Amino acid sequence: MGRTVAILIARLIFAGVFAMAAAFKFAGMADTAAYIAAAGFPFPLLLAWLAAFFEVGLVLAFLTGAFFSEASLLAGVYVIFLAFAFHGPSHWEGNQAEFGFFVDHFTFLAGLLYAAMHGPGGKFTVNHGLIWKP
Repeated sequence: MGRTVAILIARLIFAGVFAMAAAFKFAGMADTAAYIAAAGFPFPLLLAWLAAFFEVGLVLAFLTGAFFSEASLLAGVYVIFLAFAFHGPSHWEGNQAEFGFFVDHFTFLAGLLYAAMHGPGGKFTVNHGLIWKP
């Protein structure tokens, strides 16, 4: 019972983090695009929309358990990309807090990798995926 509860809480946390990120993007798409443009990426508005919909997809995967391991791995790649693109070494000199933000992404990656290898648990899960099988 404790294992099931812990896994469900972890899935809700993952879903909650990406739901908040998507909600902030949808609520301020122009601001998100400006942030992306400031980092030097082309087509910032398109990338902002793609990121928001990608995050919605992650939320659905974490809530349902469908393609959970695949979503966890993709989320891990995404999180590390964000760490380097928006909080990497070039940002540390101007703001020491950026180093903390950078490191936090690796903590999140550790949880996502663990989740990817152990799957969504056996309860409240749509058992679809290519990596994890119940």
